[in-house]
Amino acid sequence: MHHFLSQLVHLLYFDAVIKTIEWTDQGVVMIDQRLLPTEEKYNTYKSVEEVADAIKAMVIRGGPAIGIAAAMGIALGVSNLSSRNQLEAEFERICGILHSTRPTARNLFWAIERMRTNFEAKKEGSLAELQESMLCEAQLIHDEDIETNRLIGQHGQGLLDDGSTVLTHCNAGALGTAGYGTALGVIRACVEQGKSLHVFADETRPFLQGSRLTAWEMAKEKIRCTLITDSMSGFFMKLGRIDSVIVGADRIARNGDVANKIGTYSVAVLAKAHGIPFYVAAPLSTIDLDSRSEVDIPIEQRDKTEIVVINDKTVAPDAVEVENPAFDVTPHHLVTAIITDQGVVRAPYERSIPQLFEAAREAE
Repeated sequence: MHHFLSQLVHLLYFDAVIKTIEWTDQGVVMIDQRLLPTEEKYNTYKSVEEVADAIKAMVIRGGPAIGIAAAMGIALGVSNLSSRNQLEAEFERICGILHSTRPTARNLFWAIERMRTNFEAKKEGSLAELQESMLCEAQLIHDEDIETNRLIGQHGQGLLDDGSTVLTHCNAGALGTAGYGTALGVIRACVEQGKSLHVFADETRPFLQGSRLTAWEMAKEKIRCTLITDSMSGFFMKLGRIDSVIVGADRIARNGDVANKIGTYSVAVLAKAHGIPFYVAAPLSTIDLDSRSEVDIPIEQRDKTEIVVINDKTVAPDAVEVENPAFDVTPHHLVTAIITDQGVVRAPYERSIPQLFEAAREAE
C-alpha cells in the first residue's frame, strides 16, 4: 500500500504547479515563502538546526507543512549521526530542537511523536537501518499529506455552489501543506468538478499570507481571485458579495474551538452576523484531542518588527508598545462545519470529532 501511495503521490506532486518541500540527496529543499510573490527561490537545508531555523523564520509555514518539515528535519538529524553513541540522547536533542520552533501548530508535535514512535520501533537495529526507516517515515508523512488534502477537497467541494464567492483568510493552500492544500484544496476540488468560484483573499496582516501567497497560488492556477484588505471583509459581506468563508487551522480542540491565523476570529464573527457559513478545513492530524477547549491551546507571540517594519521602513514610533500574537481562537459555536479527510462534521463537536477518530481507527 505504501509503495502504491508513493507512486500515486509522486505523479501528483511532480505534476503539481507548486512544490512546497521535498527531500533530496543534498538535503531538505523548501520554497522560501518569505520572498513570494516576487521571487521563487528554493533553499536547501542540510542539518536539523537549519530546518528548525527555517520553520522559526517562516521560510515554511502552515500547520501540515510545518509537520512535514519537522519529520524531514528529524530524518536529516538522524542521517547526520555517524555512530550509535548516546543514540537516544541524540535523538531527543534532535526532537527538542524542532519542538521549540512554533508552539501553536498541532501538526508539528504530531509529526515529532510519529517519528519518535518509528524510532522506538527501529532503534535496536543498525544505524543505517534506522536512518533508512526514519527517512521512509518522513517521506510517508509527506506523501500521505497530499492524499489527505485531496480527500478533504472531495468531502468539502459539495458545500460550495457553482458560481459562489468564497472568502479565505491566511494561506491554507499548497504552500501550507505538502501540496494541494486544505481550504484551498476544497476550492481546487470544486474547480476540478467544473465549478466556477470567485475567491476573495484578505491580505492577512502582518505577514500578508493572503496577498503574497494565496493570491499567488490562485494566479498560478488561473482561479479568479480578488484581493482585499483585512478591514474590508464586513463591507463585502454586507453587500452580499461573499457567500461563504473557508479557512484552514493550526490546531483544533476536542470541543471544536479552532486556532488559526490571527484575524480568523474577527472574520468568523462577521460571518455569523451576516448569516454566512464559516467552514474550517483540516486533516485529523490538526485535531488535538488532549486540548479540551481554547484554554489549552498555546498562542505563539512573534517579534514586533513584523508589525512596525514594512519594506525595511519603520511605520510606528519606537516608544509604542506592540503585541503580535500569531494566532487567535474561533469558538466552536461560530464554526458551521469542519471538513476533514474522514468527512464533514458539525456541532456538537464534542461528540462528532471523537467519532472521526473512531472511524479512522476502524478503517485501518
